[in-house]
Amino acid sequence: MTRRLISTGSPFERSFGYSRAVVDGDLVFVSGTTGYDYATMTLPEDPAEQARNIFRTIGSVLEEAGSSLSQAVRAQYFVTDRSYCEPVLAVCGEFFREIRPAAGIYVVAGLLRPEMKIEIEVTARLPKG
Repeated sequence: MTRRLISTGSPFERSFGYSRAVVDGDLVFVSGTTGYDYATMTLPEDPAEQARNIFRTIGSVLEEAGSSLSQAVRAQYFVTDRSYCEPVLAVCGEFFREIRPAAGIYVVAGLLRPEMKIEIEVTARLPKG
């Protein structure tokens, strides 16, 4: 299988030199994704709503890659304030309660822009067969 790049059309991807996801072999590596609605380039204030946007974006990207959230094997969550952990993890539970990928949550000093409160990275497998 060849390496395939997947884009959401975000202006950040070309400007900053990365792909939303890379399919390599039987794995899909989804880049750190923030809570923008990429159709409108708007970002909700609420960290839980940012997380929901992120899961919608990641779900779409995985689908385009031929995978899905149900194939996730690793997730990394980055939040800019400890108080965001519980609301964000509650959203993670909405999407991953039955899937339960290996995961970690990290409180970081900041993300690229101050309005970005959460970023999520996911690695998923392509389904067999």
